[in-house]
Amino acid sequence: MAFARYVEPEIAVLYRVALTLAGQRADAEDLVQDALIRAYRAVDRFDGAHPRAWLLTILRNTHRNRLRIRVASPLHENEQDTGLLDRSDPARSAEDVVVDEQFEAVVADALAALPTMHRVVVQLVDVDGLNYAEAAEALGVPRGTVMSRLHRARARIRTRLVAAGLVPNRSRP
Repeated sequence: MAFARYVEPEIAVLYRVALTLAGQRADAEDLVQDALIRAYRAVDRFDGAHPRAWLLTILRNTHRNRLRIRVASPLHENEQDTGLLDRSDPARSAEDVVVDEQFEAVVADALAALPTMHRVVVQLVDVDGLNYAEAAEALGVPRGTVMSRLHRARARIRTRLVAAGLVPNRSRP
């Protein structure tokens, strides 16, 4: 009963974080499954406070353990659909589609150019919707570290967007 109460509502969040950590859908699913098995075995010792933080800690430790024993596998570009635009909307003008495609391409390039520690924070907070504390828990770093990495990453992405002429330059006077 405790598993259903504390764990099951957090499975979607665990999967999003696992996808960020693992990078591939199959690996993320395996990671979540392993973490859920560990949570199931330990749920009787869980005090009920902060289930998401508890589960993210289990997920992070499971991921670290898997990295220690696993040989790295190459990522395949076509494994994950990263398209952000819905191009099926007939009300959109051709200009909107082109600008959005350019914007998406610049953001994707900027994300790819970020150091891994910054890219993962952007993924967890801006894409997966975790708050700073949850992202910090998932990564095993202080909340302030998440905030500073996110600030630096967003600044680098914005610089690329300004350089491409896709957003106005908000330089301070």
